[in-house]
Amino acid sequence: MLSEDTLANSIGLTGYCVDRKGIGGVLKSRIADFRVEEISTKIKLDPKGRFTVANVTLTNWETNRFVGKLAKACGISRNRIFFAGTKDKRAVTKQVFVIDAPKKRVANVEMNDVEIQILGRTHQKIGFGNHKGNRFTIVVRGCCDEKGEPIDATEAIDRITAIKQSMEKSLGVGLFPNWIGPQRFGSGRPVTPVVGRQVIKNDWKKAVMTYLTLEGDENDDVSKFRKHVRENGIDQEALDIIPHWLGFERDMIRHILEKPEDWLGAFRRLPNNLQLMTVHALQSVVFNKTIKARLEQNISLSRPIEGDIVGRIDDNGQLETASLVTVEERTLNRISRNCNLGRLAVTGQLPGTSMIKPKGIFEQIESSVIKEMELSETSWVVDDIARLTTKGTRRAMVTSFEELQFEKVPIAADETMGDKWKSGPNADDLWHPEGACIRFRFTLPSGSYATTLLREFMRVPIKQL
Repeated sequence: MLSEDTLANSIGLTGYCVDRKGIGGVLKSRIADFRVEEISTKIKLDPKGRFTVANVTLTNWETNRFVGKLAKACGISRNRIFFAGTKDKRAVTKQVFVIDAPKKRVANVEMNDVEIQILGRTHQKIGFGNHKGNRFTIVVRGCCDEKGEPIDATEAIDRITAIKQSMEKSLGVGLFPNWIGPQRFGSGRPVTPVVGRQVIKNDWKKAVMTYLTLEGDENDDVSKFRKHVRENGIDQEALDIIPHWLGFERDMIRHILEKPEDWLGAFRRLPNNLQLMTVHALQSVVFNKTIKARLEQNISLSRPIEGDIVGRIDDNGQLETASLVTVEERTLNRISRNCNLGRLAVTGQLPGTSMIKPKGIFEQIESSVIKEMELSETSWVVDDIARLTTKGTRRAMVTSFEELQFEKVPIAADETMGDKWKSGPNADDLWHPEGACIRFRFTLPSGSYATTLLREFMRVPIKQL
């Protein structure tokens, strides 16, 4: 019997689209089991361009940390490196980077588990708008039933097929709930939404101390460091014992040691995108809980009801937030047809200062989520760092997957597996080393999460994703 998944509860990632039996299993038993190739808009090359364009393949690198190391190696600010999206750490990822540095300097960069292929020069920067989607090849290992007993490939594939067919009946062909995945919140340590709560309160000391001390699924050296700061505050010993790879934490501690009580300055030592991610992560918890609340009320995520807010889905599978409209009785049938055709989508809340709100039953559902999370009095205004103030927006409650394939692959030799696999399942895990291994291939639009699609098939604790 599984214990309560506290990690899933903390990020609002609970519940499933349909009531079916999953395949269990675990992801990322080997780094090579999780492969991501970014699909981005084509960059126009020009030999006279200011920027260097490179295809970069990373093995077991967190994107922000790679950017920091690359910037240092090139002798430039990290703000002069541009990319379309962050990727999973424990994975093999391939994506385009645009770097404001000479081509030769970039080509000479050498880092472990990094392959840099120079494509040329360009005048173009890239960002989120250039990110069209990702191709995934992912292996689920150790499939098992609800009791933790191993299942073979035939049983696993039958269960996958049944879930896929049930989702088609519930949501439509090629659709699944647009949950925001665990990567958004910090893999193994969902610290960002907790820090985000302090950011929107402009409480910088709590924001910094939370970032430094919140425990997660980390090794003993990191746990020792975080415990020391919790019990003793920020002192020289914390700087002495901090593991070398915790660069952001080290920068914060150095700042406070040099400028005691400048907690705002210490928070600003985080990269700008990570600062913003703390607020976005808190919004994301609200969104996930909104999906769950709608499912609990047996209201379809893909078929609109009167009072819903819907928006147009563009050719890249993205919601056009500028075209949001409220569903009325007179427009319900027409909008329902367009939702069924994939042209429109029902949306859920990413709250802020001036987000458009639904009416009727769904307005009550969204308000109840905000109240439950004790955010009713929140203004979402960040006075001390104005760029972190968010107006709020809406997000499609379902998203699409394409080219889904799944097939049996052999059980790999133990010596090729990671430490977590070698140590075996814990009492509250849901995988078995003798269970089948299934390889999934699929494509998702930008902003959708492979882990949340696979979660619908696996039905396991979040730590196994």
